[in-house]
Amino acid sequence: MTATDHAVELVHAAARAASDKLAQQIVAFDVSDQLAITDAFLLASATNDRQVKAIVEEVEDKLREIGAKPIRREGERDGRWVLIDYGDVVVHVQHEEERQFYALERLWRDCPTIELPADVTASSR
Repeated sequence: MTATDHAVELVHAAARAASDKLAQQIVAFDVSDQLAITDAFLLASATNDRQVKAIVEEVEDKLREIGAKPIRREGERDGRWVLIDYGDVVVHVQHEEERQFYALERLWRDCPTIELPADVTASSR
């Protein structure tokens, strides 16, 4: 099983939104073979709490424009690690310290990555 076209569309839109707010280390994993509850994870980092919140707002705005509404949101008050669950896709926006500490990439390294648009990957290095 692989991530649906709809999930990939949401990943691309969320990645572009995160990139627009200068998110770093943007990466997406196809977790559909490992998890029954979602198809993909998108991870993005920010250098401070304020930037985490700005990225989250931009992701929500851009996904809302294409008709996606979050099922739930967690961690927004602290601004260190915000999880936005869209059903098909779960977006993790983390302060870079949390990103290093929790190292979600290591947890999901056996899952295939989802290729992101060139304009996202170029700006997220």
